[in-house]
Amino acid sequence: MSYRIVAGGLERHNAAEILRIEPWGPDAVRVRASSGSIDPSAPGALESPEPCPHAELSASGDGCARLVNGLVAVDASADGRLTFRHAVSGRELLAERSPHAHHTGSRVHATAGRTAQSFEAYDGERLHGLGQHLHGRLDQKGCVIDLVQTNTEVTVPFLHSSRGYGLLWNNPATGRVELGADATRWTADAGGRIDYWITVGDTPARILDSYTRATGRPPLLPEWASGFWQSKLRYRSQEELLSVARQYRDRGLPLSVIVCDFFHWPRMGDWRFEESEWPDPAAMVKELSDLGVELAVSVWPTVEPDSDSHDELRSAGHLLRDAGGGLLTFPWPSRYGGDALLRPMAYYDATHPGARAALWQRLNRNYRSLGVACFWLDACEPDLPLDRAARAVYAAGPAAEVANLYSREHTRAVADGLRAAGEDRPLSLVRSAWAGSQAHGALLWSGDIPTTFDSLRRQIRAGLNVAMSGIPWWNTDIGGFFGGDPDDPAYRELLVRWFQYGTFSPVMRLHGDRQPNYSAFAADMTGGPNEVWSYGEEAYGILRDHLLLRERLRPYLRRLSEDAHRTGAPPMRPLFFDFPEDARAWEVDDQFLLGPDVLVAPVAEAGVRSRRVYLPAGADWRDPVTGRELRGGTTVDAAAPLERIPHFVRQGADAAAWLG
Repeated sequence: MSYRIVAGGLERHNAAEILRIEPWGPDAVRVRASSGSIDPSAPGALESPEPCPHAELSASGDGCARLVNGLVAVDASADGRLTFRHAVSGRELLAERSPHAHHTGSRVHATAGRTAQSFEAYDGERLHGLGQHLHGRLDQKGCVIDLVQTNTEVTVPFLHSSRGYGLLWNNPATGRVELGADATRWTADAGGRIDYWITVGDTPARILDSYTRATGRPPLLPEWASGFWQSKLRYRSQEELLSVARQYRDRGLPLSVIVCDFFHWPRMGDWRFEESEWPDPAAMVKELSDLGVELAVSVWPTVEPDSDSHDELRSAGHLLRDAGGGLLTFPWPSRYGGDALLRPMAYYDATHPGARAALWQRLNRNYRSLGVACFWLDACEPDLPLDRAARAVYAAGPAAEVANLYSREHTRAVADGLRAAGEDRPLSLVRSAWAGSQAHGALLWSGDIPTTFDSLRRQIRAGLNVAMSGIPWWNTDIGGFFGGDPDDPAYRELLVRWFQYGTFSPVMRLHGDRQPNYSAFAADMTGGPNEVWSYGEEAYGILRDHLLLRERLRPYLRRLSEDAHRTGAPPMRPLFFDFPEDARAWEVDDQFLLGPDVLVAPVAEAGVRSRRVYLPAGADWRDPVTGRELRGGTTVDAAAPLERIPHFVRQGADAAAWLG
């Protein structure tokens, strides 16, 4: 059971498992274990590694081994336990607990291929990333996170540690991660394999650089995407949508994107405009383009039985199957047959290359040919009750083994199509993502969320964890999604505060299902007004000023897009990202940095007109409103009148000119 050096890595074989440890990109290693052979084609997030010519491997006669690759060192004990250290200092960063799950001599359980891997826990360690979760915490130590995809809960199984490492659980199986006080434990429900990747870095920036190098760099943000996005549930016709865009022009308000929401199609799976309500979409796109506005179009993965694509997709094997037999379906409203009609909708299989090609063929013919280059990939978990989702059989395998792949592969379908059409900056608004989604232009939003201050507070922490998951482009429905009365003074205050937060978010998008709501289903479904002039004169003046502020920020956002594309650095990030030597910066979870130069302190409570703001040590700061200069490493009482939220600029930064 001693280690051998095989094909540039370490291997250990025994009766229960094969263990392989190998360098995988700069400062990183990959660990795989299986009760049978290690399958190199098993689905995951890692791209082919860069060569590691300076990696050092050794195996000793006492059954132990060692691998050093840049900053990471792995000590492999005779019983198969691995300890990861900083290669320069020798400090222990992370260590496996006994790999012998249930004393089987293997990480792989004997029952149904379920796998588990446990690691030691460390006092004072802070854990970030893991995608988007609305538990309201930035540091997730003590949390149990289910590795599933649902509306508002997004699994990206990458964990960033304050101890100086990042860990990718490179397995799309459903499962969970338990971040306990005594151990960290990852489990996969099926698949019969362990596959994880670890990188070591002296700063959070270096860790994310390594992670996005291994899983794919995000493309540059399209120029149009950094401005203001107008949306609501939903504009019901070509004329209604155009009238909103025209009014932005007439009011002299900047507008970059307007969104055409669901049920603009005849049937789910037609993936085209309904002719009577959208009679000349080419002319609509042309008029919007003349106004400097991009059209984003909703695309759902659901397929109605008598839609244009259903029979073709079914005969080609491009629809999800049910483990119990036949197609996997779920009832959903249809435009036809009355509001109460629920029809069994099937789902195209994004894990099938042929299905992705078939989807893009229709999107290209019915939208892209008209000039549409931005797609809103809604409900792309896919949106199913968990018990129904567990029965899905994908081309890539059963749900328990591969379900978390779906959203990434759906985003890939559009990115591959856009790139083939000559678009080198693909971007899709998505409700779900997985490791590597950033490489396909995923713009994640936080799903259908409540319209409350508590919800806003949760978004702040959730967005920062998304940033630490390697996904740079993220946003929320400004104002929340479910409800909100434009005539209610209390809601107007919430909307203003959320709009101010959105101004400094990576992408700024106003959306929601406002009161009064009209019709619960299909063709007539729409919410109340949700334009910036819908909330009264006082709010309108504030929102207008923030639209203009967003415009001034766009050159800075362009620079941040270049940084994200080059190094994976997220535009919105926790204070500790740029100030890792400042212990207090690791504790602050209700402020954030927009790039290296702008510090933002959202107001997320009703009636608040001032708040405490921590200014990180290592830089001096300036209030762009008052001109006041402030020392880093201090806490200040900052004014927060309804007209603005506290924000500060690093002394000497170019951003000062943009913020005014």
